[in-house]
Amino acid sequence: MAYYIKEGVAFEDVLLKPRYSSIKSRSEINLWSEFNERHALKLPVISAPMDTISEASMAVAMDLAGAMSVIHRYNSIQQQCGEIAHLPEGIVVGAAIGVSGDYMERATELYRAGCRFFCVDIAHGHHVLMKLALENLRKTFGSEVTIMAGNIATLQGFNDLSDWGADAIRVGIGGGSICSTRIKTGHGVPTLQSILDCSKSDRNAKLIADGGIRTSGDIVKALAAGADFVMLGSLLSGTTESPGRLIKKGDGSMHKVYRGMASKEAQIDWRGHTASVEGVTSSVPLKGPVEGVLRDLERGIRSGFSYSGARNLRELQAYSAFVKQSPAGATESSTHIVL
Repeated sequence: MAYYIKEGVAFEDVLLKPRYSSIKSRSEINLWSEFNERHALKLPVISAPMDTISEASMAVAMDLAGAMSVIHRYNSIQQQCGEIAHLPEGIVVGAAIGVSGDYMERATELYRAGCRFFCVDIAHGHHVLMKLALENLRKTFGSEVTIMAGNIATLQGFNDLSDWGADAIRVGIGGGSICSTRIKTGHGVPTLQSILDCSKSDRNAKLIADGGIRTSGDIVKALAAGADFVMLGSLLSGTTESPGRLIKKGDGSMHKVYRGMASKEAQIDWRGHTASVEGVTSSVPLKGPVEGVLRDLERGIRSGFSYSGARNLRELQAYSAFVKQSPAGATESSTHIVL
């Protein structure tokens, strides 16, 4: 039997074409993006709900930068609620929940702790348990909460999660730097291709690009392709605010643990056993405060908007045009000084 195989593009496969720009100062650029009338960000960046990325310290720092965090769910209900309850009043923060077991109890207690932003967080979001969870959450909390859900990789998945009740949807499967889903399962779609596909949806749910983003240039590409926000893990790892365990290397340098939540180590820590291992554990050098990382990313994003002559996200998406580059072009695009 013959099959038509669609080509999927990743971030390194394409570039954005520069356009005429009338922007005289990058301060003219507005990076504002909103989920709804209750939740909006000045910097459309969200820290991933991972136990080596997002806890209270990261949430405070992200909020100060105009971004936000999603507090991970790999702890007890009391511990997660404690992270939420001790945050300053008015901070924009989300909390992750699952789709089985105690997820409704967790959601209820998080709501009592003041959380009004839930992230239904599973690896394969286009699933019957996601459907049931979203329906139960909407039945219980109505429109009083904002619900993020994912992950998915296809337009059909995006449309279904939107129809089931999600306000925002995480797009990307298997693209994370410490994710081995594509290797272990043979499934996935290059994240940029998923964004391009899902941006064709006629639904109102917001699109969150999640996975495979390594640079501010990748963030610009994701936003230009149709994302409203990006979710980051590895780019925020190793920062002062990340809760990863400190490690001293043999040369005296300090690193922090960064691990996928489907890694063997993470699964044993939070549930005492392993199921399908689809992630790895690594470590990254200390980077200092996350504020510096975010400011550097923001400068790159603003510069990217300027190259497209765009003063806001909607203009970027309306004006942008991609060009596919060859492997030689990708080499040329990277620094390649010959010493």
